[in-house]
Amino acid sequence: MCFLPKSRHTRNRMLSADISRKVFGRITGNEVDSGKKEKNNKLYAPLKGEAVLLENIEDPMFAQKILGDGIAIEPSEGKVYSPADGTVSMIADTKHAIGINTQDGLELLIHIGMDTVALKGEGYTPKVEAGASVKKGDLLMEFDMDFIKEKGYSCVTPMIVTNMDDIKGVTPHAGAAVPGETVVVEYEK
Repeated sequence: MCFLPKSRHTRNRMLSADISRKVFGRITGNEVDSGKKEKNNKLYAPLKGEAVLLENIEDPMFAQKILGDGIAIEPSEGKVYSPADGTVSMIADTKHAIGINTQDGLELLIHIGMDTVALKGEGYTPKVEAGASVKKGDLLMEFDMDFIKEKGYSCVTPMIVTNMDDIKGVTPHAGAAVPGETVVVEYEK
């Protein structure tokens, strides 16, 4: 069974609706809505601490959102939790970064600390492996905050959406963050 509109005119009007929605964030009135309802989706705090906007952190790669948009957490404890249901796509060899593919197609990067790749994995203890299915709030990693700070590194941890072309945008929320409870990012697909 084919679900495409039968007439070329209707297909063009639906395409026009999609373009209008992308450019103007709404349908202008001369188009046919394709019937898809857009909804806001949520990512929960991956660490306990204080959520801060990316533009307020010192690392220019994250502050300028070169790799993607999201939020950063100034952690108060050395544990990283899954911000959503999904699959662990990777754990860096140096254990300072975790990738998660959410069930609805987001590609997330949780980068534990600034410039911590130089620690070569020391101070990090993964609790999952690449390929593992995870639920929101599952423990992913423990890290030694005191050790990282003693070595001269910041523990600020960005969580970014790396496939920004697949979503319409993100709305980060700064403030107190509790893993599995506090929404720190809302996004629209």
